[in-house]
Amino acid sequence: MTDPSPASAPLDGPGASPQTEAAMLAEARRRSRRSFIGLGLAGLAGIGGWRWLVSQPTDEGIPYPLRNALDANSRLSHAYFKQTRLAPEFARSRAKTPRVNGRVGLAGDVDPATWRMRVQAYGSGKTQEFSLADIQALPKVEMTTELKCIEGWSIVVHWAGARLSDFLARYPLATRSGQPADPLNPPADLAPYVGMRTPDELYYVGLDMASALHPQTLLCYEMNGEPLTAAHGAPLRLVTPLKYGIKHLKRIGTIAFADTRPKDYWAELGYDWDAGH
Repeated sequence: MTDPSPASAPLDGPGASPQTEAAMLAEARRRSRRSFIGLGLAGLAGIGGWRWLVSQPTDEGIPYPLRNALDANSRLSHAYFKQTRLAPEFARSRAKTPRVNGRVGLAGDVDPATWRMRVQAYGSGKTQEFSLADIQALPKVEMTTELKCIEGWSIVVHWAGARLSDFLARYPLATRSGQPADPLNPPADLAPYVGMRTPDELYYVGLDMASALHPQTLLCYEMNGEPLTAAHGAPLRLVTPLKYGIKHLKRIGTIAFADTRPKDYWAELGYDWDAGH
């Protein structure tokens, strides 16, 4: 067996000449400078892009390029929505208590006996008040669905309450003519949007009417077989499982109908107004 010739020795091995090592060091320095310049230019481009973005006119408090992207997500979610598309249901034994996650609009105590939900009629603006007993007199609907948080976690919860569609059929306040809001055959004068607020008006959400009339959208007064706790929205909250939890308004105070998209707490902070999944 013969020894390898000097020409076959690795360039970076012990047989490399001083001239070869110097050339390698020079190449390494050249590549390092090039990488540093490239990263610097990318950083400058990023800073310039951000400055351009925040200098643009805003739409609901968000620079319009971001709002356009969020609205594109909303259109996609809305196109996927159907009255017949239901959120999956699970065995009740899987239900657990969700984390509280957010106390905006929940300051102070509310007595369920004296609490009232105020609903403004579409068109006239006249307000009608409803007690918890009024809601509980409607057909009771129970479902075990997944509560999904925009933060990425989810949990199975058992809910009970009245469908918002049943409420608006019994109390036809969402049409100018007083016709019931039938989700399968909506009247021509049905309001396109509904907004809800907590009693102190610090938290608020907006829904398109199709989502509001979805058969799994509930005016909810029980969670896991017990009345709602104050931290989870007692005495009445919204549950709509095809939307992320940011739409599930706790402690409903007022409901109003609108021709344009109502204000939405998290949409104003940069989230998708539709918040569907």
